[in-house]
Amino acid sequence: MRIGIGYDVHRLTEGRKLVIGGVEIPYEKGLLGHSDADVLIHAIMDALLGAAGLGDIGRHFPDTDPAYEGISSVRLLEHVGGLLEENRFLIENIDAVIIAQAPKMSPYIDRMRETIAEALGITVQQVNVKATTEEGLGFTGTGEGISSQAVCMLASPRELYSEDVLARGCEGCAGCPAQK
Repeated sequence: MRIGIGYDVHRLTEGRKLVIGGVEIPYEKGLLGHSDADVLIHAIMDALLGAAGLGDIGRHFPDTDPAYEGISSVRLLEHVGGLLEENRFLIENIDAVIIAQAPKMSPYIDRMRETIAEALGITVQQVNVKATTEEGLGFTGTGEGISSQAVCMLASPRELYSEDVLARGCEGCAGCPAQK
């Protein structure tokens, strides 16, 4: 098993849409960033990439590359899912939190979970999203920005196979150390 952690923060600003978890949320401000600035998906991508030992989102999607300007973070998450698949990692679960004083996230959380699960080809039950405020404290509490944290657990079929072989022993492998 491999565990990853991700964190992201973006400043709130006028004149931008607020997109969190791939869901557009009606609000007077949006998040400032090179892409759609989806803090939740960015934190999740960093957790997944970190657990797999594949770097971070800045390495894969640099904010200096015009190809990513204004791009949907859901598309980037789909790409991360493909990288995990190429490297033979299975997502066990994702647990994430959105930290924002406003707007209220609860009406949108189920859609966020569905969007994330669909982008990664996993079940909704493998994705947990929650939200909290900071009781008026810090940059999120004063409404200057929104942040998100995520953790995930990945498994590799190689790890699962190894555990299975060790538990039951090899079958017909002459000279195998597991049979001694």
